[in-house]
Amino acid sequence: MTGFGRGEGTVQGRHIVCEFKSVNHKYFELNARITRGYLFLEDRLKAYLQSRLSRGKVDVFLQVENLEESGAQVQVNHALAEGYYNALMELKERCGLSDEPSLSLLSRYPDVFTVHKAPEDEEAVWQAVLQVAAPAVDSLLKMREAEGARLRADIAAKAGNILALVEQVEHLAPQAAVCYRERLQNRIQELLGSNRFDEQRVLTEVAVFADKSAVDEETVRLRSHFAQLEKLMDSQEPVGRKIDFLVQEMNREANTIGSKSQNTEIAYLVVDIKSEIEKIREQVQNVE
Repeated sequence: MTGFGRGEGTVQGRHIVCEFKSVNHKYFELNARITRGYLFLEDRLKAYLQSRLSRGKVDVFLQVENLEESGAQVQVNHALAEGYYNALMELKERCGLSDEPSLSLLSRYPDVFTVHKAPEDEEAVWQAVLQVAAPAVDSLLKMREAEGARLRADIAAKAGNILALVEQVEHLAPQAAVCYRERLQNRIQELLGSNRFDEQRVLTEVAVFADKSAVDEETVRLRSHFAQLEKLMDSQEPVGRKIDFLVQEMNREANTIGSKSQNTEIAYLVVDIKSEIEKIREQVQNVE
């Protein structure tokens, strides 16, 4: 979601400078700095940006300079100027000063002169700004797309690592019941010695253990989540939030595999799987 775009040009007698900078953010957020007198453009800019991107914190700098100023009127507040003059003369007499109040001095006081400008044609101003802003936003999006391509490659590599680990889990899982049966038989043999024991009861216990420790459903769902991830990454629509939710489901399946399996090797593999999922989750925060 990071990117930068800048545009500058003169359109319809106005010199316009636009800069857009975006960084990662969970939602869309706009922070705008706009030339005084043109603040009415903020809502239009926000709507335009939201039509082209859905996530990110966007800082906007917009400067508009009217090169063909016309219709401006300068008015003099005579009463206020006279009041300033009388106050200065009073101060002069009381303090015994020799200086006379000058025109340049009076003109510096606030509100002696007031400039009244003809109202701007807001639609015309927006169309002029849009001609400069649109290419700048194009540049911003181009940078974001380049970053997105790098993130896609990184996420795909991590997904491949996880699927390789899942394959190892699937290979080791069926052996867990066999190992449990051997341990159970050896333990019973140690306790009973040469006495006979109920083989059928052992098989029943092993069957219960195998059912409780089976992770087939979890690994199938995990593979399904990664297939969905691949589809989302190929989508042309904003998918960051969807992938974020999908990653939560991946983590849930990994946790279930870890809690169900009593195999040490599988436990280590689950730790690696969760580590890779967390890396994907961190990268997804950068995806629109």
